[in-house]
Amino acid sequence: MQILIDIGLILLGYLIGSIPTGLIIVKLKTGKDLRNVESGRTGGTNALRAAGFWAGLATALLDVFKAALAVWLAKWLSADNQLVAILAPIAAILGHNYSLFMPEYDKNGRFLRLRGGAGGAPTVGGAIGLWPLSVLIMIPLGALVFFTVGYASVTTMSVAVFAILVFGIRLALGVPGANWWDVVYGIVATLLLVWALRPNIQKLLNGTERVVSISLHGLLKARQEKRKNERK
Repeated sequence: MQILIDIGLILLGYLIGSIPTGLIIVKLKTGKDLRNVESGRTGGTNALRAAGFWAGLATALLDVFKAALAVWLAKWLSADNQLVAILAPIAAILGHNYSLFMPEYDKNGRFLRLRGGAGGAPTVGGAIGLWPLSVLIMIPLGALVFFTVGYASVTTMSVAVFAILVFGIRLALGVPGANWWDVVYGIVATLLLVWALRPNIQKLLNGTERVVSISLHGLLKARQEKRKNERK
């Protein structure tokens, strides 16, 4: 019986993660279809581009909550099974990136793929669910990367790396409650984010990835371009 509950919790994690919060928020606020804006992803960064700061923030917070909720439910109903506790948020990340509610079809009605986000916010949510205090480390570090490096894609990938470091350091220090499963969560989340961000990684390599204007990198780049224009 417990194994059926555990499987159900993992599937529930996927369904919760599949809820397209960004798509819903932007649609309600502006009437736009977020899938047709910029990157076409449904996460907080694209919601911010489409509908402003508060829409982006609300999307990010709800996406964090989706994966955290998946962990909390797993811990509550899976008899504290650590494997289920990490598979549930991983399923939520997969649901966020490949939402059951956002299939895409070609002109002939043939299924192409499932749309979604990149998985950064749900990755943070999963880490919070596994260890609540991780939010005090991952959010500031993620903000530091965002406002200095200035690439949303790099920030997204970095939060998963921070999860590995946070859980790895806890394990190395012998902190009560620390375990290898949490480190495995960080590793799998990193792989999922890197896979989802393949187009952005290619842009980074080509030097064409979009830089956030309010970041240190963005400000320095704008100043450099201004100087070039003044010399012409």
